[in-house]
Amino acid sequence: MPTDFEAIFKAYDVRGLVPDQLDASGAEAIGGAFARFVRATGAEAILVGRDMRPDGEELATGFADGALAHGIDVLDVGLCATEMLYYGSGFLGLPGAVFTASHNPAGYNGIKMCLSGAAPVGTATGLTEIKRLAIAGPQPTPRRGKCTPYRLLEGYVSHVRSFVDVGALEPLRVVVDSANGMGGLVVPAVFADLPFVLDHMYAELDGTFPNHPADPLQTENCQDLAARIRATKADIGLAFDGDADRVFLIDEHGRSLSGSLTTALVARAILKAEPGAAIVHNVICSKAVREVISEGQGQAVRSRVGHTFMKQAMADSGAVFGGEHSGHYYFRRNFGADSAMIAALLVLEALSGHSAGLADLVAALDRYSASSEINTAVADPHAVIDKVAGVFAGCQQDWLDGLTVECGDWWFNLRPSNTEPLLRLNLEAANQAEMQRRSQEILALIA
Repeated sequence: MPTDFEAIFKAYDVRGLVPDQLDASGAEAIGGAFARFVRATGAEAILVGRDMRPDGEELATGFADGALAHGIDVLDVGLCATEMLYYGSGFLGLPGAVFTASHNPAGYNGIKMCLSGAAPVGTATGLTEIKRLAIAGPQPTPRRGKCTPYRLLEGYVSHVRSFVDVGALEPLRVVVDSANGMGGLVVPAVFADLPFVLDHMYAELDGTFPNHPADPLQTENCQDLAARIRATKADIGLAFDGDADRVFLIDEHGRSLSGSLTTALVARAILKAEPGAAIVHNVICSKAVREVISEGQGQAVRSRVGHTFMKQAMADSGAVFGGEHSGHYYFRRNFGADSAMIAALLVLEALSGHSAGLADLVAALDRYSASSEINTAVADPHAVIDKVAGVFAGCQQDWLDGLTVECGDWWFNLRPSNTEPLLRLNLEAANQAEMQRRSQEILALIA
């Protein structure tokens, strides 16, 4: 079946069912298109990696063959977490591609691509042109590229550890659930010889996800981890997604902490070392994030949701750190790219220097009640947003990413999906009862 390019090219990456929407021949076409695109920027070589999904090797080989046929050399990094690929791109100054479908279930695969220096590739920064070139078909060159194996892991581990004072780390009891994803590769490597007592759940690399989905944003996928923390009286839990570029914290009571709370925690730690620094957060992060940045004399920079926009905001502002509610954390010294492992180590460093547990460490940051993201199917998302804006015309509004409305002690953001006729609602209020009442009010307007 021919690859359905229109279906699998998303806003920030390529993703679809294998082989119904994406197969090796389609990957080869995309590899050739990527090679042509990056060659126009002056690149002569690319990095290619893959996660643990069963079809990853076949797809990555097809992609590499397409690039080689178009005269681009390939450094084959083999199995890697997405953030390893970003590290390699930044360290070597090369474009790259990693085959992964992140948190999607078994049966899916995809490609995350970047330009040299880990610069993002999204709809407005090359993905549309790559799709056009893939559809147009190959234009092989007389010179065939050369494929060479390349190891990233050791350099990546040293790089990640450089963000903390290893000597200040204490023997915390840490439970990790990597959900049979790429955390099974990077966590043991990064934690080797560190003083932590590591209990690693579901560490085997298995892209069929035999234990639970690799999506820690859904709290039901963290139940096993929470139970293990309570049973072993561990200090903290770390839940990684499939390609290990997102991490969520679980406290000693088994409570999942939001990406906003982790962003605030890391921001506070960074601002102690770099007061006055700029820090990026997206529009659906908790108001507590802005408050923590202000309290640390930092400069809060708002961004649209999504790694392309976050990386651009990081570059434009010179920010030292950026965080998203979805569990992505970006660092200037990591080439502006996101790294779950760096964020995790910074949290463990902060917890090492704290006399009480994680719950106590974040208590002063946990100030509001959030709805989490609520998706509603509607026929005309933009018309509904306009209607809601009219109802709240008396409140402060902005349109950076959908509609954000500030109403005193509560606020909400309503934005359309990039790929489906959905509206995404995020709302925060001073307490749980008010949050639930206001959420129902907005959902009634949407309906």
